[in-house]
Amino acid sequence: MSSTAPKQIHLAAHFPGVNNTTVWSDPEAGSHMDFASFKHLARTAERAKFDFFFLAEGLRMREHAGALHELDVAGRPDGLAILAALAAVTERLGLVATITTTYHEPYELARQLASLDHLSEGRAGWNLVTSSDAFTGANFRRGAYLRYDQRYERGEQFVLAVNSLWDSWPGSAAAEEPPTGSNGHPGPGAFAVSGTQVQIAGEFTVPRSPQGHPVMLQAGDSDAGREFAAQYADGIFSRHGKLEDGLRFYADVKGRLARYGRTADELLILPGATFVLGDTDNEALELAREVRHQQVSGRHAIMFLEQLWNRDLSAYDSDGPLPDVDPDVESEGRAQGSAQARTLQREAVQTAERWRQRAQADNLSIRELVIEMTARQAFIGSPETVAATLNAYVQADACDGFILVPHITPGGLDRFANEVVPRLQERGTFRSDYEGTTLRQHLGSARA
Repeated sequence: MSSTAPKQIHLAAHFPGVNNTTVWSDPEAGSHMDFASFKHLARTAERAKFDFFFLAEGLRMREHAGALHELDVAGRPDGLAILAALAAVTERLGLVATITTTYHEPYELARQLASLDHLSEGRAGWNLVTSSDAFTGANFRRGAYLRYDQRYERGEQFVLAVNSLWDSWPGSAAAEEPPTGSNGHPGPGAFAVSGTQVQIAGEFTVPRSPQGHPVMLQAGDSDAGREFAAQYADGIFSRHGKLEDGLRFYADVKGRLARYGRTADELLILPGATFVLGDTDNEALELAREVRHQQVSGRHAIMFLEQLWNRDLSAYDSDGPLPDVDPDVESEGRAQGSAQARTLQREAVQTAERWRQRAQADNLSIRELVIEMTARQAFIGSPETVAATLNAYVQADACDGFILVPHITPGGLDRFANEVVPRLQERGTFRSDYEGTTLRQHLGSARA
């Protein structure tokens, strides 16, 4: 019998806002704007001893065929402002916001995150994303100028810049020798960074924060994104939640770490995952079917299909078969601000053919197919079944934990905290209490 201790599971709570994972119309759903909703979910996560609370980002309201997308029925407040408020009503929970390197500036972000790290006594983190679409960029000075192939060029220079700013105050090996200030005299906070995307120099105004470097997650999945994460990130917010996909992704990314002098435990793989709980597995399966039909209305199914076909399909019945025409790959896309739509459109004809084959094989209508093809990885079953499955994924090295997305906000995490977490604790694979005070300590991250 092996004496090797089981891996410890990392858990985070995702407040997603209104999108295709939430059921905003459910009577149990609350506001996605009121601070009370953010506070409820965060406090539930802290009560359950989660690693961190996670916020997505929405820098522009999505559009479809020139009109506001039906899922954007609520705006999305600034993540760092929400996390600063949450720092005052939580004590140990990590606080992570999604921030793009394309439309923000290194000095601005370094200052905001260092300030949050001080306010929260070492619980700040950011999920780095890169953006290249002109639709979102129109809200910013940079606009449409950044080409797709420059995203990670700027992203890398951005990370090196914020690290330089954080290291410009004493407290790390990088700042053992006081830097020379802009007036020629040595002084804390002096920096100079020059690259093709970032050229800044001056003096950083925030002393070194409790974590030194706030925790950084990364969400890219391309080869360049995986390499970037292997070199710089503390964790990856992954979309590879299914077991076989997770095993491949985990092995691929962890296998890249050695060339940067890093070990496997220095980068956590954390896929996003939904869950549906019931008293029995069968009850949970039935509830999951209801949830998916709430998430994908007939109108939404047609709108989603229009993103792939890039055609007006309003004349089609969502309960009928797929269109017999091919996608329009010549015209400008009908959807704006949707990363999923951009991904689909790159291989539209091939994707449409695969979808047709799936629909024919399983006799699926448009709505039924969209429900099947757009579902995120969901853990469905009784609390015992879900706990066992989550644990099995982590022990098999398909991931290191999960960023959980409840479909009801803000109370959707309550039952998980009350019934699944204790079962994980009984297995000895999830903490019974926090052992440290900072997010880095929760994650076991090496960087000081």
